[in-house]
Amino acid sequence: MLHVYKVYYPDSHGGIEQVICQLAGAANAMNVRSRVLCLSRTPRPQPIERPECVVHQTKTLLDKASTPIGLEIFRAFPALVREADILHYHFPYPVQDLLHVLHRPRLPSVVTYHSDIIRQQRIKKIYEPLLMHRFLGQVSSIVATSPNYFRTSDILQRYKDKVTVIPIGIDPDAYPTPTAERLAHWRARLPEPFFLFVGVLRYYKGLDILLDAAAGSPHRVVIAGAGPYAETLQRKAAALGLDRVQFLGFIDDADKMALLQCCRGVVFPSHLRSEAFGVTLLEGAMCGKPLISTEIGTGTSYVNEHNVTGLTVAPSDPQALRAAMDTLAADEALAARFGQAARARFESHFTASEMARQYVTLYRSLLERACV
Repeated sequence: MLHVYKVYYPDSHGGIEQVICQLAGAANAMNVRSRVLCLSRTPRPQPIERPECVVHQTKTLLDKASTPIGLEIFRAFPALVREADILHYHFPYPVQDLLHVLHRPRLPSVVTYHSDIIRQQRIKKIYEPLLMHRFLGQVSSIVATSPNYFRTSDILQRYKDKVTVIPIGIDPDAYPTPTAERLAHWRARLPEPFFLFVGVLRYYKGLDILLDAAAGSPHRVVIAGAGPYAETLQRKAAALGLDRVQFLGFIDDADKMALLQCCRGVVFPSHLRSEAFGVTLLEGAMCGKPLISTEIGTGTSYVNEHNVTGLTVAPSDPQALRAAMDTLAADEALAARFGQAARARFESHFTASEMARQYVTLYRSLLERACV
């Protein structure tokens, strides 16, 4: 299996990288071996041996509109294709579209459609007719990560005859168990009930709305993560006098799991369709925590069922977001019921082993079809 995406571990720790990592790791148990081809500003000269896969990095020369570009990837791609049985792309990343269209590999190909293109509308007007539709038309199969996103994406509906829905899953065993000392550290530092956001601080995460919801609120809100909007958000929090909002910056998985154990609930205020799923919601559900998210027609409200695993509210509505936090803060029994339901839904729908089983079934069907 050759996965192609713009970035990967150890250089980047976003949601799509996490999906590739979880899928490759779980597929190993099914005798599917994975390589990842990606770009890096400081590429290692030799492939990186990781537990879940082998990573091949190529040099990034420039980065425009969230798209790293380099020449080496065009040389590396054909050689790695010759060693693969199936290609697995992760959309959107226009460079991979160009790789596929130029080289026309004869292998079966899968693209996981993580998100519509939301922000780069001017570029999209050129990219969509010239490259994107050629790429999506050529690949063997397209995977949507939730029925919600499949239903609400005009692009996916255009290719509905080749779309399969496979939800994202994660493996509890891939996460560290926090030590008693680490739990004690965070409980001492954050002694009151708090709501937790974890993720990269990007424009579509709705964190400015969360800050508005926290203004004048009695609730402590903890924001863990780094990203391009960190300074902007910190300035806004200071201007609003939000002394009950705490920015932790980047945290490792051990601290994340400790914070998830300690928090009252997970708050996930993403307000744009760029947030196609929300791995943080899965992590909260895995830990048996109630969830708060917004209804944006994507996988976030597939993971978080309103009034079952937590509360969903209208996007870009600070009052509704605050009301949801008020509800979970005031009713511990309700929060516990939501958390139990979230864990049960996680176990039935969102494990990495189930995700890998469905992907491996798809891979095998494509290989059988290619042999006919």
